[in-house]
Amino acid sequence: MSLFIIPILWTLPPQLDITFANKSYPATRAQVYGCLMLGLWSGLAIGLSTEYFTSHSYGPTRELARACLYDAATNIIKGLALGYLSNIIPICCLSATVLITFSWAAMYGVALAALGMLGCLPVCLAIDGYGPISDNAGGIAEMCNLDKSVRVFTDALDAAGNTTAAIGKGFAIGSACLVALALFGAYVTRVADLAPEAFNVNILEPFTFAGLLFGAMIPYAFSALTMSAVGTAAEEMIVEIRDQVPKIKRKEPGYPDHHRCISISTEASLKKMIAPGAIVILSPLVMGLLFGYNAVSGMLAGTIVSGI
Repeated sequence: MSLFIIPILWTLPPQLDITFANKSYPATRAQVYGCLMLGLWSGLAIGLSTEYFTSHSYGPTRELARACLYDAATNIIKGLALGYLSNIIPICCLSATVLITFSWAAMYGVALAALGMLGCLPVCLAIDGYGPISDNAGGIAEMCNLDKSVRVFTDALDAAGNTTAAIGKGFAIGSACLVALALFGAYVTRVADLAPEAFNVNILEPFTFAGLLFGAMIPYAFSALTMSAVGTAAEEMIVEIRDQVPKIKRKEPGYPDHHRCISISTEASLKKMIAPGAIVILSPLVMGLLFGYNAVSGMLAGTIVSGI
């Protein structure tokens, strides 16, 4: 990808005069290429660090597995610590990418870095599908009472699938950070047409700081609602399965009723996502109407940082 992008650069003018926040950024072709490469290669660094922290081939996951020999609590504590620790390298990569690309081409450079990082995402997502397939294969093998050796093989495949899924999410989250920042720049630019001081987002301004706190809360509220939805759907599914199993054993006609189980999952996935979706769509509108653009600026910044 690094090589094949080079000929495309000649479709651009030798210099792009980009203006952001009343400041000019004369970006050259080389700087545009650098923005793309920073996104592409920082994405690779994020992927490699994710593999290190999630693959059973490396120390962190093996240490976590060793903690399981003692107690569930030690496993949870060390697992959370490992998850928090795994943030360091990706955030450093994203921070460096934002700093350099913005200095070269303002928000356009940040958007280009996001495109560069997304360049590998199709491959990652294709591999990402490998995890659930091997996981389901293991479940089928267990439910069919196959030999235990089959489960050993499917567990190894599932472990690899979990790692590839985590790597794909790393690329997606990293690019989402850059895209969200570019969209935030678009919002500030649009508001500045009406209020020129909007370019100066000041967290000491009370409405901005209040919006910052509110925005930092939104990802947690969204996650809580989605996790609760999964739990509720699982409870409904368990009740249905417990009701069907005796009827299946008695070989009653019409059982197993697969359609009922599918309906529970489908209805829950649609109905339970209304509230999280409403939070995302309505919160900036309500915040802007009630408290103004400063509060929305703070809310967006808080959501980006907290969400990533």
